[in-house]
Amino acid sequence: MPFPEIDPILVHLGPLAIRWYALAYVAGILLGWRYATGLLKNGKLWTHRPAPFTPEQMDDLILWIAMGIIGGGRLGHVIFYTPWSKIAADPLSIFRVWEGGMSFHGGVIGVSIAMIVFAWRNKLDLLRVADVVVAAYPIGHFLGRIANFINGELWGRVTDVPWAMVFCNDQIRKTYGGYCPAGSLPRHPSQLYEAAFEGLVLFLILRWATHGAKLGNRRGVIVGIFLLFYGLFRIAIENLRQPDEGMPDFPYGLTMGMILSVPMVVGGVFLIWRGLREPMPPRLPAQDAAPALVERIADEPA
Repeated sequence: MPFPEIDPILVHLGPLAIRWYALAYVAGILLGWRYATGLLKNGKLWTHRPAPFTPEQMDDLILWIAMGIIGGGRLGHVIFYTPWSKIAADPLSIFRVWEGGMSFHGGVIGVSIAMIVFAWRNKLDLLRVADVVVAAYPIGHFLGRIANFINGELWGRVTDVPWAMVFCNDQIRKTYGGYCPAGSLPRHPSQLYEAAFEGLVLFLILRWATHGAKLGNRRGVIVGIFLLFYGLFRIAIENLRQPDEGMPDFPYGLTMGMILSVPMVVGGVFLIWRGLREPMPPRLPAQDAAPALVERIADEPA
């Protein structure tokens, strides 16, 4: 299949170019913010514990998360996936985020640091804060992988499946100075696989956890489910995704993405086990989650 002719730049506003890649990050953060706020306001989800924090605090947290995604994602790409020789030749490339090059695992580290500081400053339960944040994460991940597809980057390995694509068109040639880095052979559209499983399917699993099983009442279980299933999906899809340029040949066919995902699976299993073993508090009186939390805060000494 030929790769569709999609301009990575959505529109030019004078000298400013609005790219699909940047728009995906902005839309993902905003939509995730609204979704997480909706979780906090939904009193039916918090049957044994009040909502972990208020919608107003979510308005503050989203700024921390945005900085963690962008800063951690970019630094993670530089540290985990970019050869140092390339950085030495062009140090300013570190700051050209709009050209692509963001690491999921780096973003996780950045967002984790942001949540740790936020929870500490506001005296909140870190695991319960994270339960809300990760439930909204797949929205942004789905949009980000679609943007990777539009950019014609992070392509898959060579294959002969009927839906394989040749990641080469006029837009890609224009971006890369007249040639196509992926070559002329058909490859797996691994960006779409990741959008489907790490985005849509993971969102549905977490939606069941929050709304069906109401696992937000158990500390850290939703985080554990997120880590477990993202790690498993990523490890599986890495078998179909072309390793990043400049990566060493790891033993046993491993890739950097697999290596970074294994601790997520282990940590996810531990958090699920821990959260399900923890005694469940008594059921709360029927009331909205937000008033319950406000009342609890109001009763605390100043």
